[in-house]
Amino acid sequence: MDLDQKLSILADAAKYDASCASSGATKRDSLGGTGVGSTGGAGICHSYAPDGRCISLLKILLTNRCLYDCHYCINRRSSNVRRAAFTAEEAVRLTLDFYKRNYIEGLFLSSGIIRSADHTMEQVVNVARTLREVHDFRGYIHLKTIPEASPELIEQAARYADRISINLELPTQQGLDRLAPEKNLGRTKQAMGRIRVKLDDAADRKRGGDRKLRHATGQSTQVIVGADPSTDADFLARSDELYRAYRLRRVYYSAFSPIPEPSSILPPAAPPLMREHRLYQADWLMRYYGFSTSEILTPENPNLDLHLDPKLAWALRNRHEFPLDLQTASRDQMLRIPGLGVKNVDRLLGIRRLTLLRLADLARLRISLPKVRPFIIVADHHPAREGLDTDRLLARLAPKPVQLDLFGHALR
Repeated sequence: MDLDQKLSILADAAKYDASCASSGATKRDSLGGTGVGSTGGAGICHSYAPDGRCISLLKILLTNRCLYDCHYCINRRSSNVRRAAFTAEEAVRLTLDFYKRNYIEGLFLSSGIIRSADHTMEQVVNVARTLREVHDFRGYIHLKTIPEASPELIEQAARYADRISINLELPTQQGLDRLAPEKNLGRTKQAMGRIRVKLDDAADRKRGGDRKLRHATGQSTQVIVGADPSTDADFLARSDELYRAYRLRRVYYSAFSPIPEPSSILPPAAPPLMREHRLYQADWLMRYYGFSTSEILTPENPNLDLHLDPKLAWALRNRHEFPLDLQTASRDQMLRIPGLGVKNVDRLLGIRRLTLLRLADLARLRISLPKVRPFIIVADHHPAREGLDTDRLLARLAPKPVQLDLFGHALR
């Protein structure tokens, strides 16, 4: 099999992995040296496919052969797909050739598990080591690690990569037992915990002045939405734990995509893509807006409303919190107003030190006035006439009805 055929197979096999962010990458370039590559002034510059997946990196598997038989995976042991494998030298050559043609800004490398987790991890690390030490490659590298691999190999991966990640796949052990019996949630969290300790140690050394230290700056993970009965509350509770206990930079939510010759225990159709979108919105509220999981979802309603964004849904459930006077409200209170984002809240806090806030100030910041007006008080507006305590508010703020799709989901 020639290199082009391998690339076609292994690039296609890697397209289901969405966790390829580069935020937090150390700024490096080859100016004034003999090296190759750059992470750019503010990290990697991404372009995105229509489905939202990152395409700025050379995203490949080292091999799609695998010992595991995860039901949701196109590369599972029992899958009838064409198999291929790169050697470490081939993966290095492809990365350098693509970079020099300005096709990519870095490498995202994952792999199916062959022989053993340690053997596979050795091959992945060898690619990164060769790029960094032999070719002085200074572009972005993201390595997908294997929780069953030895801690020493994962630590080596962290020394050569800008970002490392371990896929959690599903939020509960019950889901893994059913769909990925070789995987263990506790073992994955142990590996994440060890990575966090190493990342913290590296950060302390850099703050202490060790400028020559090369180490990954963070870790991320990916979960599959809609492959099992897990609720949105299950996903968000697990994500909250990962952010707090393991300091993950990002949790990626990937809507389950039906695969050729699927297992009989998988759902026959993909979930609405809107569910994935709502999970990202709720995730953002937890990370940047101070919301807790219990505020976003309740035991009575463990799944997000597909018709309303989570912040608006919370505001409608807690109308007694509104309206808020933007002239006196705290930053935390303002962050909970539908239609106000973090940047605009900070801008409004600066403006109100100088003058009374008016609707015109909000309009100049391009804030959606129809969305925020029912929830705010400013010098020239009071929402008494907006009907904050009536069901008409929900009717006015909810998305307009759309024509149903005869051949797919209504909410896409």
